[in-house]
Amino acid sequence: MLQGSNILGHEKPLVIRISFASCVLGTVCLPLLGLITCVSISSLFHFDDATGTHCQVPNYLPSISASISLSPECYIWRFCIGLHSAPRLLVAFTYFRFYKTRFAARVPESPLSCLSLAFSVSENLGLLLLTYVSSTETYFVHKEGFVLFIVSSLIYMLITCRLWKSIKKFSISPEDAKSHHWKVRFLLLNVCFCIFAGFFYWKHNMYCESGSYTFFALFEYLVVFSNMAFHLTAVWDFKSREIVIISSSEDKDF
Repeated sequence: MLQGSNILGHEKPLVIRISFASCVLGTVCLPLLGLITCVSISSLFHFDDATGTHCQVPNYLPSISASISLSPECYIWRFCIGLHSAPRLLVAFTYFRFYKTRFAARVPESPLSCLSLAFSVSENLGLLLLTYVSSTETYFVHKEGFVLFIVSSLIYMLITCRLWKSIKKFSISPEDAKSHHWKVRFLLLNVCFCIFAGFFYWKHNMYCESGSYTFFALFEYLVVFSNMAFHLTAVWDFKSREIVIISSSEDKDF
């Protein structure tokens, strides 16, 4: 919503109000739409390149790394991740301020609040690293970025669930209970999907079985989707909050 006026030649500050829920939704939708677009383009136009493996066995789904390393998919993915990174950091610091206000000097919640911020930032950095260094450019750096992203995201989700368990315990709001309920479920789903993805990746590299890499790609998608769903629960956490941007200028006489 925009607010502003010009009365008798004097400009009032321009105030822009954005629902925090809308910010969260946009932050999650950018990588979601980017991923769907990249996988779709790879499957339709670059199927052989995107599904090829060192084993030369049949594969029916492109992995995320393969999809975002081709052109124009890599540019679409980089645009979406780059655009979403700043709002994502805003959400991370908003959570940190919320926790510090809520828990003050309580132990272990207060130290966990700091760790939550650290791993949230680390998760975002890992995502940026694996995005801007593709597997075809420098595989080792891309792999390290992927590991950093997965490990940081799992620890972040675990800490967040622990903090919201405390919040739910002393809260009478049904939104807080619902948020904790779904956070725990998305965390468990994410862990399960990571285990299955790791298993099929190991199986593919050990035995080169037809279809193993396809299942790895499928569970890799589900890992990312469950991660996005976890972050989307911030809509319930900050439902009534707004981001206010004020653009002021000096009064001018005409």
